[in-house]
Amino acid sequence: MKVTDRSLLNNRTSRPVSLTRMGYGGAALGNLYRKIEEHDAQASLDAAYAAGIRFFDTAPQYGLGRSEERIGAAIGRFGRASLQLSTKVGRLLFDCAPHEVTPEAFVDVPQKRIVFDYTYDGVMRSYEASRHRLGVANADILLVHDVCAFSQGSQEQSDEKVRELFDRGGYRALTELREAGEIAAIGAGVNEWQVCERLLGLGDFDGFLLAGRYTLLEQEALESFLPLCAKRDVGIILGGPYNSGILATGPKEEAMYNYGPASAPVLEKVRKIEAVCHAHDVPLIAAALQFVFGHPNVKTVIPGMVSPAEVEANVRVLETPIPTGLWSDLKGEGLIRPDAPLPQEV
Repeated sequence: MKVTDRSLLNNRTSRPVSLTRMGYGGAALGNLYRKIEEHDAQASLDAAYAAGIRFFDTAPQYGLGRSEERIGAAIGRFGRASLQLSTKVGRLLFDCAPHEVTPEAFVDVPQKRIVFDYTYDGVMRSYEASRHRLGVANADILLVHDVCAFSQGSQEQSDEKVRELFDRGGYRALTELREAGEIAAIGAGVNEWQVCERLLGLGDFDGFLLAGRYTLLEQEALESFLPLCAKRDVGIILGGPYNSGILATGPKEEAMYNYGPASAPVLEKVRKIEAVCHAHDVPLIAAALQFVFGHPNVKTVIPGMVSPAEVEANVRVLETPIPTGLWSDLKGEGLIRPDAPLPQEV
């Protein structure tokens, strides 16, 4: 498996999106949790491009536009035609007073505040602002951002945002952009598979960026969502393959899971998974990164990377040989679902 291997996010349209097996997730470039110096951000992007990565994902939320601006600067060096690009809609950025800044988990951000807007006008304004920050004429993929309960704070708020998307024209804006050839694919970028399944029941989507909900640690999405994707030919961009860190660091006391400290049951399960990996002389992080490709609808994986060293490390683990006996032992011990599709033998 090479980082430059390509797969199609969608093959139902006249303009399918070809993605490298590994993409670049741009959240950390927005100074997620800590400040990243500009030269370090650009060095990381250069290393990714040199490694063969040609898919880059970003969003207005990431650093209140900083991630888009940084990726845009890199695109100026790489050339727009050489890569695939996704960004997101749903958050508009407005100038504001210092006390009104909406940093969320980002630090050293521009003086902006966020307003959620999934209406027709909101989608169009968001896309136009993103194109300006990125310095490009178009994106390839446009994703509705964070309509899930996890991000909105409750199921009721999630339901309200989904209704806004469909009742107030946001979905219509996306389909108009796709039909006009402005973008090649539409979808959603979220932290829960359940809302993706609901969206598939309401509209025609090409793919989803699913963060952390189909991993070596959890495969509940196999219950109904991923079979529906297979039936509808819907691709998955897999974010958060390490479940916020624990599948990269192992079950340390300070290990993170789903953006918070890992619970005792999660730590214990990861400890058992890691023991099986050690028995096969396979790093846990390599098993985590490669497991997701067992499912044919997973088209690319986008781990967070903020330095050339992290880029090199992720490329290395993507290419680490893994014997099929590892996967069968994990199934035999009940650590992954018995119906989980597995990567091909290397």
